[in-house]
Amino acid sequence: MSIIFNSSIGKKLIMSLAGLFLIAFLPVHLGINLCLILYDTREVFNKAAHFMSNNLIIKVIEIFLFAGLILHIFYGIYLQIQNWMARPVRYKIENYSQTSFFSKFMIHTAAIIAVFLVIHLSNFYFKSKIFGEVPIVIYDGKAYHDLGILVIEKFKIPGFVWFYIGCFLFLAFHLLHGFHSAFQTLGLDHKVYTPVIKSLGWLYTLLVSVGFILIPIYIYFLV
Repeated sequence: MSIIFNSSIGKKLIMSLAGLFLIAFLPVHLGINLCLILYDTREVFNKAAHFMSNNLIIKVIEIFLFAGLILHIFYGIYLQIQNWMARPVRYKIENYSQTSFFSKFMIHTAAIIAVFLVIHLSNFYFKSKIFGEVPIVIYDGKAYHDLGILVIEKFKIPGFVWFYIGCFLFLAFHLLHGFHSAFQTLGLDHKVYTPVIKSLGWLYTLLVSVGFILIPIYIYFLV
C-alpha cells in the first residue's frame, strides 16, 4: 500500500481525493455566504457561522478540510516540479492537441488561489478564531460574532470587490479542469461517463463561481 501512495499515481490519487473534498465544501460555504443577501438581517448568517465554528462535528471536518487543502497544495506543487524535471527542455512547438487548455495553467491558477486563501483567512477566519477582532452582537440574549459586518465592510471597498471577483474567475478556471481530472484519476474515464462528468463539472463551476461573485456585487451596490 505504501508503495502505491509513494508512486506518481498514488500522489495524483491523494491530490484528487483532497481536491474532491474541497469541491464538496465550496457549496456549503456558498450557502452560508448567500444568507447575507437572501435575508434583510445579518442574524441568519451570523448564527450559521456560529454553528459552523462551534459544532464538534464541524470542527472535526474542519481539521480534515485544512489537511486536505495542505495535501492538495503539496502534491500539486510536487507533481508539477516532477513534470518540469522530467522535461527540462521545452519543445520549440508545444503539442497543444494532447493537453487541455485549462490543464496548462493549473499551477498558475493554483498560486493565485493560494494567495487569495491567505488573504481571505486573514480577513475573516483568523480574526474570529485567533485574534478575536470581531464585533459582538446579541440575538435572543446570546452573544455572537458579527462576521456579517466584516464581510459587508470588505465588500464596500471597490478594490477588494474586484480582487474577490478576479480570484473566483481564476478558481472557476482551476475547477473546470480539476473537476474532470479528479474523477479521471479515480478511474472514471469512459466514453459514457466522461461527457456526463464534464457537463457536471461545467454546471458545478458555473453555479459556484457565479454564486460567490454575485455576493460582493450585490453588497457593494445594494446593501
